[in-house]
Amino acid sequence: MNEPTDRTGTDRRRGAVLGLAVGDAAGWPARTHRSRVLPGWTRRLRRELDAFAEVESVTTLPVPFALNQDPAPLRLGPGDDAEWVAWTLAGSAPLPADRAAVHARWAVAVADGAVPVGRIAVAVAVDNLRRGVPPPDSGRRNPHHFDDAAAIRAVAYGVLATSPAHAATLAGWDAEVTHAGDGVTAARAVAAAVATAVSLPATAASRPEPTLLAALEAQLPIDQLAGRTLRRALALVAGAGTPAEAVPLLDELVDRVYSYGCAAAQTVPVAAALTAVALRAGTPTIDAILAAAALPSLADSAPALTGALLGAVRGAAELPPSWADRCRRLAGCCDPTLAGVDLLDIVERTTRGQ
Repeated sequence: MNEPTDRTGTDRRRGAVLGLAVGDAAGWPARTHRSRVLPGWTRRLRRELDAFAEVESVTTLPVPFALNQDPAPLRLGPGDDAEWVAWTLAGSAPLPADRAAVHARWAVAVADGAVPVGRIAVAVAVDNLRRGVPPPDSGRRNPHHFDDAAAIRAVAYGVLATSPAHAATLAGWDAEVTHAGDGVTAARAVAAAVATAVSLPATAASRPEPTLLAALEAQLPIDQLAGRTLRRALALVAGAGTPAEAVPLLDELVDRVYSYGCAAAQTVPVAAALTAVALRAGTPTIDAILAAAALPSLADSAPALTGALLGAVRGAAELPPSWADRCRRLAGCCDPTLAGVDLLDIVERTTRGQ
């Protein structure tokens, strides 16, 4: 496909958020996240079946199931990442004026018990805030300060901010509540890249790859792990003709020792590399997203981040309607108040006038 040159900023903003939701839905963890809407006994029984398979040497793996419950939550659809972006969008319009306003939003949400369930970094930070540990210490005193939860939230700042620099600043203020180190720099990078993409002039839209990568590299210096990994990922895929071809190459980056696959220093560089290949080759966005989902260990975030970056460049109109229609509505698996909410309605409401 040829890169579109006539996408509006509105369509690109919608594309960033909807692309993230489609990527969120494509990864296998989404169904597990959505199973939180079902009664707890369904998840307990699934764990028991998993233990049974281990003891009895059975290769059939249990998947989330509804049994005698309504199976609607287990249909294809977005999970945690889309809900966190929705929560961040809704709480950040109008845009906060300064760092204190961003931190205050978190303090109020914690006091009201209104923070969605989230990753380990978020859970630890919320506990810190409850105990009176303020930002940025709430993010620094955090054993999971390096995960990519803030990088996911940063997509919201990328579509709301007035410039890439503004987006990076807002995302950094938000990220330091829950993260430190690579967790913060990766969030700044994602926000800057999305903001850069949605504001691409027509002259750059025909070849957006260098501009997008420059925005990421500017925020991810080579003296930090995320920056080194980004450059290694880009080198690995330099000869790849399609995102699918890049998957075995990027598999070299996957950490097979740690128990979680949400380190920002892995997922953001992998998403950036797949995005670069897709832009260079003219591969459809959905194909790049599905390629990201073929890296199972990183499937909780890499497909969503890939969808956000490509969606910000190409717009929502480039996503297949069959996916877009199924991924607009949220399940409420992290925040029950979001159940049934149309994600694009939130985007429209919070970006009106931009």
